[in-house]
Amino acid sequence: MKLLLDTCVIYPTVMRQMLLGVAGKGVFTPLWSARIIGEWQRAAQKLGPEGVAQAGAEAALLAANWPEAEVRYAPSLEARLWLPDPADRHVLAAAIAGSAELIVTLNAKDFPRNTLAEEGLTRVDPDGYLHGVWRAQPELVVQVAHDVLDEANRLSGRAWEMRALMKKARLSRLGKALG
Repeated sequence: MKLLLDTCVIYPTVMRQMLLGVAGKGVFTPLWSARIIGEWQRAAQKLGPEGVAQAGAEAALLAANWPEAEVRYAPSLEARLWLPDPADRHVLAAAIAGSAELIVTLNAKDFPRNTLAEEGLTRVDPDGYLHGVWRAQPELVVQVAHDVLDEANRLSGRAWEMRALMKKARLSRLGKALG
């Protein structure tokens, strides 16, 4: 199964690590476009030079670890699409070009289900998706979550609780399930 990851689920580090950790276990194949990665890089500018450098390094790791993930498409594909926010058409175009089945996004209002259905797509929020994977394969998700928690503890120099970390990452339902 191929999932197109919107910028808003790539940029928060813990959310990205959870999604790509699950993908790394073979649950799905992640997709994105150069424009999505570019949006992430621009958003990281709010964090200052250190944030920009970190996002650049992480984007380079994504490209190295997922060389087939970047989708390219003709501008004519994006031009024929309609969404409530025209600035999001590139996400839909990348999903279509990559033959994705789902768009993972927090931005429900700008990706109407009926419009996506016309293109054979559905949108899911990351928390609901990951919770569903946890219900189907709890051991796999627990392992990924503990790896992410260990990394968060290492990088922050503090001892995060699983539920609090997932809540901060906007993965409250998953955090509740993981305890």
